[in-house]
Order: sequence, then structure tokens, then C-alpha cells
Amino acid sequence: MIAVLDFGSQYKQLIVRRVRELGVSCLLYPYSIEPGELRKLRVSGIILTGSPRSVTDDDSPLPHPGILSLGVPVLGICYGMQALSRMLGGKIVRSAKREYGFSELELIKRCELFYGIGKHSKVWMSHEDNVSVLPEGFIRAARTKDCVNAAAFNEEKRIFLLQFHPEVTHTGCGRKVIGNFVLRVCGSKKDWRSKGFVENSIALLRNEIGGEKVICGLSGGVDSTVTAVLLKKAVGDSVVPVFVDHGLLREGEKEEVLKNMKRLGLGVTSVDARERFLSNLKGIVDPEKKRKVIGREFIRVFDEIAGTVGAAFLAQGTLYPDVVESGRVGTSSSAIKSHHNVGGLPDDMKLMVTEPLRLLFKDEVRKAGKVLGIPDSILSRHPFPGPGLAVRIIGEVDPASVEILRKADSIFCEELRMAKLSGKIWQAFAVLLPVRTVGVVGDERSYERVIALRAVTSRDGMTADWARLPHRFLARVSNRIVNEVKEIGRVVYDISSKPPSTIEWE
Repeated sequence: MIAVLDFGSQYKQLIVRRVRELGVSCLLYPYSIEPGELRKLRVSGIILTGSPRSVTDDDSPLPHPGILSLGVPVLGICYGMQALSRMLGGKIVRSAKREYGFSELELIKRCELFYGIGKHSKVWMSHEDNVSVLPEGFIRAARTKDCVNAAAFNEEKRIFLLQFHPEVTHTGCGRKVIGNFVLRVCGSKKDWRSKGFVENSIALLRNEIGGEKVICGLSGGVDSTVTAVLLKKAVGDSVVPVFVDHGLLREGEKEEVLKNMKRLGLGVTSVDARERFLSNLKGIVDPEKKRKVIGREFIRVFDEIAGTVGAAFLAQGTLYPDVVESGRVGTSSSAIKSHHNVGGLPDDMKLMVTEPLRLLFKDEVRKAGKVLGIPDSILSRHPFPGPGLAVRIIGEVDPASVEILRKADSIFCEELRMAKLSGKIWQAFAVLLPVRTVGVVGDERSYERVIALRAVTSRDGMTADWARLPHRFLARVSNRIVNEVKEIGRVVYDISSKPPSTIEWE
């Protein structure tokens, strides 16, 4: 098992992801974890992540020095390289020239980390500090135009240092570098399997929940469905799946979800909470407040149901990307946005929370779902946020705006299915903007609202690119929306990637 020590990098989960793609177990831990804990975990290697901090600051976070005495290989990435260099007597300085984006890496001295990699590679840099003097005993392995020590190593101590980010897709040799470290240097066993995760999770859930009842917040999406079926396998009838209609669902969403859950043999409690959610969102414009209000109302509904059935736990389909963006992994993460089921939970909630999927990426959840026997028609559904259409209405949420967006979104999704494009896209949806634009309808001036269409491709939701949909297709969708939704006078298409944008607009 590989332990990744978290210093707050937004790429940290990609490191975990890359290791798991090799079939090796990998988990994220706080950078301050004690060496004794790592010894108990029987780790075969340690990776230090990047960080938004500067190692030149007096209070910069550093790992426990004892990790270097565990007898396992250590790899420092970006800030991790600088932190290890500082601990071992190297010198770190602020760069005269910052490096952000692509750089060309030139190998100077080969080591096991660069086995099978050419002399020149395109790599992704994101740093302001540089290791100007390597620690004693370290050999420079590579450089770039603006970074003298872009990689280094100490074979005797089995410590490897990289200034670039091998975990991101932009680094062409990145997967090979990580594979060399995990498999060649560390000799890690390939023990990460979806079947093993499912079996282990069932055992852990039985132990955690015991004889108590557990409410499962069920949206009908991939994450909550896998969570519900996993719980059903673990604790049987002690799980009470609850579907909350908060008035912010897509067209036909409720009917489709309840039909799917019946196919899976899940007895679902359906709650009509449309009025309470919409009334509590009245006048709220800030997206963070929206998410927190929605998170609070969800918990209130669950608390009420728990009181009637005697439940002590609430199960949620929280995933790794949700936790990362909410700044809840490790100790140094920067919060991107509070997910309603992570950063949006109220402090006074009565139920204990269990999140069996919080260590997984979306595609890993889908693999677990296949092991559990969930049909592909459910597992292939596009992600839909818990706050629903509320975070796709920029500005105040009101019943009229919800209905406008629902109609436009339904047209977009229907056209994607008809064109057989839906399966090629990670997520697609419409966004209602808080602006009006001038148009001409029937030879008369119109002044109607704007819809933005968003479609992205991705593997795990951590990074995404905008989908290159055919122009004729987009023209057809635009024409239908403007003609069939009279409140819409203009349609635009979002061509932003993640990063720098997020997939959802709010």
C-alpha cells in the first residue's frame, strides 16, 4: 500500500488515482501522520504532495522526520521535493522566474524512476520556489529551461525528488514515472480491486452500524444508488432509503428514480418537500449559502424520518472529489466550494454520518456498482448535483426559474439521447443566467433570458474538458429551446475546461 501525505495540493487525489490505476492500494493521510501509524499500515512507499504554501515560510508544514527512517522509498512532488530538501539540508529559494504550465524536461542522469523514458519529455510545472542546492548525497537527474534541479535522487536512501507534477495528464511521462516508483522502486503488490473494496466495505458497515437503523439519502444517481445497495447487502432491512423531492429535480426525475429503485428491490420512502426547500431559498443569491440551506433542509428531513423509524445513522454517497473541493481532506486543502453533503451539513444534526464511498472516484464507484449487480442503465447516468437545479440557476431560485430551466435542460438531454451522444459525455446540462438580451420574435422586439449549455468529457470528475459537440447538433438544440421555451431568447455554449473552471457553474 502507498501512503500519500497531504500538503494541500489540488492534484493530490490524482496521485491516489494514478497509483490505483496500477492496481495498488493507495490512501491519503495528513502530512503530520506519525511514523508509527505508517508502520502499522505496512506501507510499501510514501509520496509527498504539492501545496499552495511556500516551504520558505517559517511556519511551512513539514512531515515527521521519522518517515525517512521507515525503510521504504519516498517520493517528493513539487512542494514535497522542497520539503524533503529542506529537511535534509538543501537550499530552497524564491525563483526569479515562476514556472506554470508546460516545460520541457531534459534527463541528465538516469535512475529507476526514469526507466523507459526518453531524454526529453513535456512536463507540467506549477511552482514559484526552487531547490537551488540539493541535499548532500543527492544527484541531479533532470532540468528544464527555468529549473536547474527539476528532478533528483539518492539511491542509497531511496529518496526521489520531482519538481514537476507526474500525476496530471499534461505530463506525458507522468504515468510511467509513477508506475516506476510504485512497482519497480517500491515493489508494491497489486491488491486494489473493486470486488475487494465491496467485500471490505460490507464488513466495515456491519461493524460500524451494528444493530442500528440507517437512513440512506437516495437521489437515484450512481453514488447514492451504489451506497444504498451496499448498505442493503451489509445490514439488510436496517437501511431505510429516503428520496427527497426538493422541487429542484429534472423533468421526470422522481418517476425514473422510483422505478429504478423498485427494480433493485429497494423499498424507498418518498418525501414531498418542494414547498419547504423553495421557500427557504427565497431571496438567496450566493451559491455557498444556497448549498448550506439545501444541506440543512436535507438533514432536517432526514432527522424527521429518523425520529419515526428510530434510525441513528445517515448514509451518504459522498465521493473523493466532493471532499477535495470542500477542503475536507487532510489539513491544508483550499476549499473550492462546499458540497451540500460535505461542507453544507449543519452543526446541530442528530444523526451520525457514514460515507462508504468517500475514498472513491466516480468511475471506481461504477465498477463497485457492477460488482453489486446494478444495471448499466443506472450506472451510466450523468452526475446530477444534490442541490439539483438550484446550482444551475445563477441568482435567486424561484418556481418560475426552475420551470424555465427544467424545460430547457430536458430538451438538451433529449437531443443528446436522440443523437446517441449522451454515452460519450461525462455530464451535460443547461444553466439559467441572470441576464436578459434583446431579440426579435415575430418582427417585434423581445427581451428574454439566456440559457448556457454545458457538456464535458472526463474520467473521474477531478479534471474535465468541454465536449466538442457538432455544430449542427448545437444549432438544433438552440432552435428548439428558443422556440419551445418562450422565456428564453438566447442560447450560448460553455467552452471552459476544469481547471480553471469547475464543471457546475455554482
